[in-house]
Amino acid sequence: MTSPHDPYVRVRGAREHNLRNADVDIPRDTLTVFTGVSGSGKSSLAFGTIYAEAQRRYFESVAPYARRLIHQVGAPAVGEVTGLPPAVSLEQRRSAPGARSSVGTVTTLSNSLRMLFSRAGDYPEGAERLDSDAFSPNTAVGACPRCHGLGRVHRTSEELLVPDPDLSIREGAIAAWPGAWQGKNLRDVLDALGHDVDRPWRELDPADREWILFTDEQPVVTVHPVREAGRIQRPYQGTYMSARRYVMHTFADSKSATLRAKAERFLTSEPCPVCGGSRLRPEAMAVTFAGRTIAQLAGLALTDLADVLAAAGGEGAARVLTADLLARIATVTELGLGYLSLDRTAPTLSSGELQRLRLATQLRAGLFGVVYVLDEPSAGLHPADTEALLAVLGRLKESGNTVFVVEHQMDVVRQADWLVDVGPLAGEHGGRVLHSGPPAGLAEVADSATRRFLFPDAPPPPREVRAPSGWLRLYGVDRHNVRGVDAAFPLGVFTAVTGVSGSGKSTLVGQALAGALAGRGGASEEQGPKQPVAGYARAEGLDAVDRLVQVDQRPIGRTPRSNLATYTGLFDVVRKLFAATPLARERGYRAGRFSFNVPGGRCETCQGEGFVSVELLFLPSTYAPCPDCHGARYNPETLDVTLHGLNIAQVLDLTVEAAAGFFADTPAAARSLRTLLDVGLGYLRLGQPATELSGGEAQRIKLAAELQRARRGHTLYLLDEPTTGLHPADVEVLMRQLHGLVDAGSTVVVVEHDMAVVAGADWVVDLGPGGGDQGGRIVAAGPPVEVARAPESRTAGYLRAALGLV
Repeated sequence: MTSPHDPYVRVRGAREHNLRNADVDIPRDTLTVFTGVSGSGKSSLAFGTIYAEAQRRYFESVAPYARRLIHQVGAPAVGEVTGLPPAVSLEQRRSAPGARSSVGTVTTLSNSLRMLFSRAGDYPEGAERLDSDAFSPNTAVGACPRCHGLGRVHRTSEELLVPDPDLSIREGAIAAWPGAWQGKNLRDVLDALGHDVDRPWRELDPADREWILFTDEQPVVTVHPVREAGRIQRPYQGTYMSARRYVMHTFADSKSATLRAKAERFLTSEPCPVCGGSRLRPEAMAVTFAGRTIAQLAGLALTDLADVLAAAGGEGAARVLTADLLARIATVTELGLGYLSLDRTAPTLSSGELQRLRLATQLRAGLFGVVYVLDEPSAGLHPADTEALLAVLGRLKESGNTVFVVEHQMDVVRQADWLVDVGPLAGEHGGRVLHSGPPAGLAEVADSATRRFLFPDAPPPPREVRAPSGWLRLYGVDRHNVRGVDAAFPLGVFTAVTGVSGSGKSTLVGQALAGALAGRGGASEEQGPKQPVAGYARAEGLDAVDRLVQVDQRPIGRTPRSNLATYTGLFDVVRKLFAATPLARERGYRAGRFSFNVPGGRCETCQGEGFVSVELLFLPSTYAPCPDCHGARYNPETLDVTLHGLNIAQVLDLTVEAAAGFFADTPAAARSLRTLLDVGLGYLRLGQPATELSGGEAQRIKLAAELQRARRGHTLYLLDEPTTGLHPADVEVLMRQLHGLVDAGSTVVVVEHDMAVVAGADWVVDLGPGGGDQGGRIVAAGPPVEVARAPESRTAGYLRAALGLV
């Protein structure tokens, strides 16, 4: 029996995911770090058990309606949890925030700034005082009516819509129109309206061309389709939509990212001619504070904004509001985010930046007696920024809170008061609590994969640096905060690009270098969005690269319907194997029967998702297991068919490691599974929904898909922080694969913060020295040993330690 004053959170019999009836006691009012290799069960313990139980208790306290729904969502698989205070979760969210979301809205700093302008702004003589909503581009009273508060307008032109005027409309002159039946329908409607669809576009009357492309009219006409052999086609009522109207409608309203991207190719974006990009009405832009408009202040880096506000001072409301703003800004800049501006849109932020912004907001909330559960807060952080993060976590603890952190960064682990190590390995080989106590005690745990990294015996032996086979050079790179920079990247070696957050790494590599290679007309096989050609004056050596492969951390899918097996193509092989079984052939089941994406074999209650969406009204909707198939995704008849004793749902529930043994005699499947094992993903289940995968896992799945391909020509691989979310033991596995690519004749360039990875590179490009306006320069470039001695580099000291030079 535990005392009501028991100072411990006590977990008994945790069985969530791969946890093996785990028991653990964790003291409150501490900084506790959960460690273990990827897939060991540490997140299942911290988030899936402790936080989920706190959330369940909260939901049970609100209303009978919510309680009824919570039974559908399900309680965590645990015997008992005692001593658990209310909990706040700060996860690395992978959902894409909207274009109207910004640094200001995430931190609520925009609210305070709008209030400052409303209450203490300098108004033109005779002007009425405006409510704070009038200074928001996201409200009807504040948004510029021309651009609706977006700051930019999209336009199109005849040249964009009709790139080849020698073609006729029937031949596809209007490239912006959709394909298949919808495009044919628009051509048939034009024909029925009396337009010549067989003459070359350039020969049509200019007035007709203008109407066809830009009219807002939508006439309805009877269409008599041309008869095709074997098909009966009856007349129908067709509605015309101009090319501009179609493109604008698709770009604004389509839920398909592919269709929106296609529509965007026919649009140009420019600052709104009415508001000049400020996003606000003239009445709001006429009000100033410290001689600047709200749009001008929102465009400043937070460090510069703080300087302006501190200098402005003021009396009464102005003094109170500026003091509040300065205190809020201080918590954000303390977390190394002072280079951001309030108007920086949320989609352009990394998941680590977003999590730190939410952490800063929590710090200002002043809660106490709360358990904060954080998911890898150091992800995407330079070691210099990690020190600031540790200071903030310490302040949360000192305020009377308990901080639980799932973490792989050893510098954070060393600062913990308490350490919970889960393992020893991933999946079915993990799920045990190996150590729960002060970090020093882990030195005695022989089974721990974390031990040798927390207590290293000696620095890694120096490795011989490879010699470049050539160079890629960019001159005059000018984009974002990278101004007029000349950069050189060696070919045939492993290059790490480093620098503090906001120093310009992603701009230089992900935009300038990738854009130069993708835009030269050569082969580009990106595992991420196609990048535009970024601003640079001149480039040399691009022809030495035959292929560009850019692997980013974007999700491989945004719904539970996308998973590991479907993305890698493994599912096609599995479905064919099931279709070839005796029972399937007897019943006439084809491979499509074993797909959960089409009717037939799937469970129709959840339409093959395995989950149903549960609407919680006043809370975000969540997913619950399907009440009929209980997550199996298929109907009972489909599940009757077995392959080597397992049905299709059970095969999808196999881990990659288990599946490698199961499909050992199937070469087409074995190859896919081997590459997934090679990048350290043996613990993932084949049917694991894409929504459950971290950014780092998604990136490694893309890398595994690329590794399956036959190599051809000189390939340049660009990876953005590939070690994010990886335990040091998993980093070793991944680095073996990347160095193997270089040994096979390719070039690898990574944006990276892990100093162990940087120390093992052949060449380092360090940007900085700071973030934002204080960054954007190459402060050092060369082999790791040389960069470690660079006096201006903020990376140098940490790199020296990793190299064992300190």
